[in-house]
Amino acid sequence: MTAVTEPLSENTADVIVVGAGPAGSTTAYYLAKAGLDVLLLEKTAFPREKVCGDGLTPRATKQLVAMGIDISEEAGWLRNKGLRIIGGGVRLQLDWPELASFPDYGLVRKRDDFDEQLARQAQKAGARLYERCNVGAPIIDDRTGRITGVHAKLGDTGEKREVTFHAPLVVAADGNSTRLSLAMGLHRREDRPMGVAVRTYFESPRHEDDYLESWLELWDRRGPEPRLLPGYGWIFGMGDGTSNVGLGVLNTSDSFKELDWREVLKAWCASMPEEWGYTPENMTGPIRGAALPMAFNRQPHYTKGLLLVGDAGGMVNPFNGEGIAYAMESGNIAADVIVQAHARATPAQREIALQRYPQVLKDTYGGYYTLGRAFVKLIGNPKVMKIAAQRGLTHPLLMKFTLKMLANLTDPSGGDAMDRIINGLSKVAPKA
Repeated sequence: MTAVTEPLSENTADVIVVGAGPAGSTTAYYLAKAGLDVLLLEKTAFPREKVCGDGLTPRATKQLVAMGIDISEEAGWLRNKGLRIIGGGVRLQLDWPELASFPDYGLVRKRDDFDEQLARQAQKAGARLYERCNVGAPIIDDRTGRITGVHAKLGDTGEKREVTFHAPLVVAADGNSTRLSLAMGLHRREDRPMGVAVRTYFESPRHEDDYLESWLELWDRRGPEPRLLPGYGWIFGMGDGTSNVGLGVLNTSDSFKELDWREVLKAWCASMPEEWGYTPENMTGPIRGAALPMAFNRQPHYTKGLLLVGDAGGMVNPFNGEGIAYAMESGNIAADVIVQAHARATPAQREIALQRYPQVLKDTYGGYYTLGRAFVKLIGNPKVMKIAAQRGLTHPLLMKFTLKMLANLTDPSGGDAMDRIINGLSKVAPKA
């Protein structure tokens, strides 16, 4: 592979990125910025909806700043100051920590608009974006078993034409379902946690709330006895007259598969104060759900010319269900590895560089995700969850530590005692 400034051909590139969500667009942005010819293939057309809480922590905010996205209020972004936690009859408001490594504010933005901004930024950097491009089977070299491109259908329904795209490297950024990874023999690990998120939007006077709100006690009150569920509810003001209201639930509970989570969300909303407006007549869209693949639930993250980023590689934080920050960070890491490999002289040298990618991810997140998997098992027990909610919230210093741990917000060096404890635990924990 040699660096190019012009496309090799319309359907040929240095790298193909499949999926223009946060992971794919970030990967394409950094690759294009480094001078590589990149094809970014998105199966739908922008704007398009994605199931998400729409709330971004300082970790994700840092990535947006690095990509040169205009995150001003004038550009339609709503800033948040921190996290409000409710549980056990206690209401605790925690500001995001002041750190050298991350800003002290988060952001809120709907995903249809958010994802499009990242994709357009990748385009501006030089990536070639194909919308309505539904990628199917990989093209495999019979001799080496390596992926060398993808088959795709391009165009609107009824007018699709079959095309093939070719590149020596392909990035799977096609989300939890990641058909590309499955076609390459990479299946989900059953020993890793999985979550589900369901959410909807309501017209609400709370739309300008400048704190993300998390409810640690999620009760199913539809039976004779209320049941505490393994998850959390959220309320995020969108700044546009609506609130994003949803819940995230983990598969570490026996009730994970048996319950209709859309019905649980309806019941939870019905228990809210009437003046908040979380009633069926104020709902502005249907309740939608999506899977949350956590803690490296698909590996290896590189094999035979294919790199996994974001949800395709199970990058969601098991502590808090955050996916966007890790999608963007993994895209940045993957791009850096690819750029370094691209500069090597021989295929063997390039392969050595590419084989680093899984190890860099493990070094970056492995220990932390291992701690998260232990945390997920603990809170899967309703008794543990109840005690944590009722007693933990009465200790503000403990909750400040917990916020840093759950949001993965520490300074890697020169931080306070909490940072050193969290970093130390992550370092000694086995790499996931």
